[in-house]
This record gives sequence, C-alpha cells and structure tokens, in this order.
Amino acid sequence: MSSSDPMVIVGGGQCGARAAHALRENGWDGAITLLGDEGRLPYERPPLSKSLLLGQKTAAQCAIYDEAFYREQRIELRVDVPAAAIDCAQRKVVLASGEAISYHRLLIATGAEPRPFDVPGSTLPGVHALRAVPDAHAIAGELMQGRRIAVIGAGFIGLEIAAAAVTLGCEVTVLEAAPRALMRAVPEAVAACLIDCHRQRGVEVRFGIQVACLTGQAGVTGVQLADGSIVPCDAVVVGVGASPRIALAQAAGLDIDNGIAVDGKLRTSDRHIYAAGDVCSFPHPHTGQRIRLECWKNAEDQARAAARNMLGHLDIYSAVPWFWSDQYDMTIQIAGIPAYGTTTVVRETGVASRIFFMLDAGGTLVSASGVGRAGEIARDVRIAQSLIEQRACIDPALLADRDTKLRSLLVAEAQ
Repeated sequence: MSSSDPMVIVGGGQCGARAAHALRENGWDGAITLLGDEGRLPYERPPLSKSLLLGQKTAAQCAIYDEAFYREQRIELRVDVPAAAIDCAQRKVVLASGEAISYHRLLIATGAEPRPFDVPGSTLPGVHALRAVPDAHAIAGELMQGRRIAVIGAGFIGLEIAAAAVTLGCEVTVLEAAPRALMRAVPEAVAACLIDCHRQRGVEVRFGIQVACLTGQAGVTGVQLADGSIVPCDAVVVGVGASPRIALAQAAGLDIDNGIAVDGKLRTSDRHIYAAGDVCSFPHPHTGQRIRLECWKNAEDQARAAARNMLGHLDIYSAVPWFWSDQYDMTIQIAGIPAYGTTTVVRETGVASRIFFMLDAGGTLVSASGVGRAGEIARDVRIAQSLIEQRACIDPALLADRDTKLRSLLVAEAQ
C-alpha cells in the first residue's frame, strides 16, 4: 500500500514512535513523517519519575529507538519544528516554520501535559512539574541529602517522586487536597498500603490540605496552607494531574470530549484523522462508557491499533487497561478500571504481597490491583486481565483463596 502523500504523525513520543513502526510492520511502503517538539529522539516517560531521578538510567537510555532505526525504516523524524495547525480541508499539517505537509492519513499523538497549579508563587525558582526530560533533570538536581522537598499531589507521579526523593536522603512532605491518595485510580485499600509504605520510610503525607500560596523571594522557601501554617521547603514538585494536549485538534474543529473524541477504531470526527494515547477519549466496550487513559500500555496498544486502521483495517480497540508503578522495593500493577467496582476481594499472594479484586454489582470482575513484590503478583494480575476481558463472573470465595489457581478460573470461563 502506498500513496503520494505521507502518513503524518503529530507527537514525537512513545505513541507516535510506536505507530510509525507499526505502519511499516503492517505494510505501508509510502512516506512517514513523525513530528515532535522536544528536540530529541522519542523516548519513554515512565523512567522520568523513577530510574532517571535515581541515577539508574540516563535520558539517552530512555529512547525508544536509536537514530539508525528511523533511517532504516525510512521514517522522517523531525523533532524541532512543531506543528502549528491542521488544515482538514486541504489535508495538510502546517508547521511553525510555515511549511505545510500534506497527509494521506494523520495521527494525533500529542499526549498530555501537567495541569497548571495557579497559586501565588507558583512561578518561583525551585517549583517544578514533570513532563519532559529537562523537567526530570531539574528535579533530580534538587534531590540531595538533607534537602526538604514538598510534593503537591498524591497521585502516581507525586508518590513516585516522593519515593525517589526520600531514597536519596531528602526530607519529604506530600500534600494532597483529597481525603486519600489516588482517589479513582486504585481501591482505597491499595492506596492505604502505598501510603503506609511511604510513612514507614519517613515521608510525611497529609490529606485534605488546601494550598494558599508558595512563599519565597529569590526561590521557593515554603508552602503556605489555607490555615496560615507554612511547610518549609527547598523545592516544590507539583503533580496535580494532567490535561490532554488538544489545542491543535480543537483549532481544527475536531470533536472534543475529555480529549480528542474518537470512535472505537480511534478515528476522529474527520475520517482522515486518528488520535491515540493520552490525548484521546474512546468508547470502551467493557465499560460501555467513553474513557481516557494516561498510561504506558494504552499508548503502546493504541499506537498499533491506530496504525492498522489508518491502513484500512477496521479493528475495534478493546484492550483491558493495564498500569504499573514502582515505588521503593515494591510494584503496583493494575488491570481493568477499579472505579467501576463495588465489592473488594483480597487475595494474599506473599508475606507482604496481595491482590485486590474489584467486582461490579453483578459480580463481574472489573479490576485487579496487585501490591508487593513483582514476582508475587505479576502472574496473577496478567491472568486477571484475561478474566476481565472475558467478563468473568467469579465466586468471591474462589478469588480470595490463594490455593485456587486463577488460571483454572480462566479455563473454566473459556469453556
């Protein structure tokens, strides 16, 4: 399959790079142009809040492919001329330089960006948010022995940064406006396990906290709370959520609904344009609702699905969500969407490892959240992912009994 116009991908991150590769793997012989705006090879973002902060990995080691890969695959990689507009009528992407690139099909994979934290003092030196490599380098420069680090937001990014900071000898305070951590991301019991782990390592975690402003002159020196008290600090890291990067799509007149609205084939309201990854919301057949996911696995899976459909396939995207986080010496792995569950069933899988299964009102398994050592939870979470995909209705007693092999439930459900 070929065309005189290239396949164009706007977004030089993980999703964009994987989609470009998938186009080649699925038989596209025409030109491919991959546009980014960070001035570097596409890279994976999860290490930015973990191994890169701890000095276990360099930014170069986070690259998805090396330069030779793009040459060999005949992918034109342009990382320093951002897309400025999409002309849907002419099927062109206009770059900031004024150059216009025609497209056969267009994929928008611009991801998400940190939600603004608009309080007085938020622009002081020493206040950071994390999205890209330079942000990670700036934060890493703050994490020195004895330094006081305030983390605003007890989501996964905030907790991962807190874990890295305290591991490096910092004094860490986490401030969260909600009554608990990870309100919709994990069951309450899972959040409690994580927070207990942080507190055991010396992190101060406070909930129901409203920040009034950040104090300081030449740099941030404290976080002033609504009650007037001040949390002294040498640096602040803000992690209060992310917003999809929809400006290009919105200006082009594409439908927006908690991100770029796509159908089950990841196609936007313009039949020549697709969207994938953190930037899009899509109807999920397992939930019957439109959802948007911000996670590594979704970006991987949707990249491949979008590439196939750009080539004329009609694949409905229905992968069960999967997410992980590493904090200290433990891992958290989540399959499905815990927020859709009403009943929690706990299975002990090790001395300090357990899986929290969530069932909906009809008894159908909708999620499994494992906490502990990877070797004690990963296999069962993978099997649970298949059970969720099959929409298995399982006796809670069997889920709780660690002597019951989850695979046996999978086989029984498949028959």
